[in-house]
Amino acid sequence: MSGSGAGTLASRLLDALPQTQCTRCGYPDCAAYALAIAQGEADINQCPPGGAQGVERLAAIAQVPVKALNPEFGLEGPRKVAFIDENWCIGCTLCIAACPTDAIIGTNKRMHTVIEAYCTGCELCLPVCPVDCIQLETVSPTPLGAHASPPTGWDAWSPALADTARQRYAAATARRASAKASHTAAKAAQAQEKLADLAAHSRLSDPVVLDHKKAVILAAMERARQRKST
Repeated sequence: MSGSGAGTLASRLLDALPQTQCTRCGYPDCAAYALAIAQGEADINQCPPGGAQGVERLAAIAQVPVKALNPEFGLEGPRKVAFIDENWCIGCTLCIAACPTDAIIGTNKRMHTVIEAYCTGCELCLPVCPVDCIQLETVSPTPLGAHASPPTGWDAWSPALADTARQRYAAATARRASAKASHTAAKAAQAQEKLADLAAHSRLSDPVVLDHKKAVILAAMERARQRKST
């Protein structure tokens, strides 16, 4: 398939995904998984949050036969959201950095909390918590009946929730990219300031040695710049 054709197909496939950004499909986000399907690099049955209905949606768009959800990537289940135990949270901010939709708020050494409406139940915050104070709780409503089970897959999710998660992920991604660029620029400015008066920022005093050190640093900075530009 041509690049433009694959791109169009990937866009349609992305629209059909639940946007949990959970990475359980084996790709870094829903967009990467959609592109992989469009390019024939991934199968349509690797998204546990979408469940069986999600596989059917992807199969219809990709025009391929429907198949069962691959259990290697996880099982279909009810909607869950993360909750933080306030008694154990140490305010390390690791969960905040891991959350793809900025659904966790808090500051360093202060208790964090989850905004339920923005949590996709992606589980990415669980392994990074050093005190294991985060747990998932089912929020899918259980139908009336003695043997009734809560809805799963798209029956537990909704297009509105998916749209919100997609917008939150886009905003979080842009924010983190901006923060990284600002941090890099600040470090570069700091390095340039030190290079401008290397003698004042070094224990070295020999002009020849200082010139050599400056040349080495400049060469390293140039290599780093070229890597970023490629």
